[in-house]
Amino acid sequence: MDLSDEDLIRRVVDEGDQRAYAQLVRRYQSQLRFSLRQLCGGDQALADDMAQEAFIKAYKALPAFRGDARFSTWLYRIAYNLVMSHKRKNAPEVDQEAVDRARSQESVEESHQLGMARDLNSAMSALSETQRQAVHLCMQRGFSHEEAASIMKLPLGTVKSHVNRARAKLQTMLQAWREDLVNG
Repeated sequence: MDLSDEDLIRRVVDEGDQRAYAQLVRRYQSQLRFSLRQLCGGDQALADDMAQEAFIKAYKALPAFRGDARFSTWLYRIAYNLVMSHKRKNAPEVDQEAVDRARSQESVEESHQLGMARDLNSAMSALSETQRQAVHLCMQRGFSHEEAASIMKLPLGTVKSHVNRARAKLQTMLQAWREDLVNG
């Protein structure tokens, strides 16, 4: 019988049942690691470290968990805060000219599918960090706008604006692909 998150949390807090927490970890670790890879720019080692740290922080803070949000939302918020803190501490200077030169040297012979993926990634990278995160949480991870607002510690209207502006930018930047699909 699968216990609910609430039942598992109660066992951890009231009885010190570490197996119950291990079950929560198993339930959410792959989803959390996937999301963290997105937030960490594909750096799998960093994402795994952040996931481990998030689960440790969540375990230590579990007695303070009020249940105002789902456990997964609370856990993602902890992980999101860790990544943002890490990014602030380790923000490198970006040489945009070098990035532009590297992009211009890409092979023209890439397949249509790879080209689409590259253009989508490029379009995503043209979004602001906050827009990218809002799109990832709402459109890729399936969180509601309210849950994303809670995770990102932003007002609900701000998250909705970020998602809507990001959609509009992506539609504009990927217009050529839309026309190819319609005409092709």
